[in-house]
Amino acid sequence: MRVELLGLPVDLLSYDATVGRALAAMRGEAPRCQHVALNVAKLVNARRDPELDRDIRDSDLIGIDGAGIALALRLLGQRGVERVAGIDLFESLIAACAEHGFRPYLLGARPDVVADTARALTQRHPGLELAGYHHGYFRPEQEAEICRQIEMSGAHCLFIALPTPHKERFMRRHRDALNVPFLMGVGGSFDVVSGRVQRAPRSVQALGAEWFYRLAQEPRRLAGRYLKTNAVFAGLLLGAAARRFVAPQTAGPLGRGRGR
Repeated sequence: MRVELLGLPVDLLSYDATVGRALAAMRGEAPRCQHVALNVAKLVNARRDPELDRDIRDSDLIGIDGAGIALALRLLGQRGVERVAGIDLFESLIAACAEHGFRPYLLGARPDVVADTARALTQRHPGLELAGYHHGYFRPEQEAEICRQIEMSGAHCLFIALPTPHKERFMRRHRDALNVPFLMGVGGSFDVVSGRVQRAPRSVQALGAEWFYRLAQEPRRLAGRYLKTNAVFAGLLLGAAARRFVAPQTAGPLGRGRGR
């Protein structure tokens, strides 16, 4: 079910249902599926970036990646909200690829990081065959050749570790020409899989504080972004909650009635 949160659509799909939809696309039982993982920073940035807003809206599946998104949906009255963290989905789909013979293509990160990610995944999953991989440090004039390589690889799925909004833009621009059944942006997942960044313990994830764990590891890179987007998001959420309390018949359960 698709609902709207603070001006952007979100799909309320369980973890298992999300995996199932991706595999159905890879098997050819469903249309091509482009997945976008929505977190607080992406939602806030989309409000001032019309092209990112369009990239998200035009996606086939908009998943609840961030704990903040899941919490906001619950606070605004939505039931049955399940977070589907992008890195967990990525790792589950890689395992499914190894089991069913699907061939993923990895795009993004530094050359050493994507190479180490490919090596780690094939060691972890002995049956896994990669369609190929390419780093994310390419020039605009090289993009067409990279797309040609991806198309010729016969990949069943494409995982893109470029920063926002570049991965969303890449998918929307090339999804039809690539002929890849399932496409997904995976953010910093390659850094985790390759061992460059340590993921938060399960207990921290369960508390919804994984963002703080990442901040502690990379304070210079993340501090400004997190502080700014989290503060804006908190203000938006408080405003939506107030409108729901004062005029629920106008705002609706997710604060939809006031626009952006």
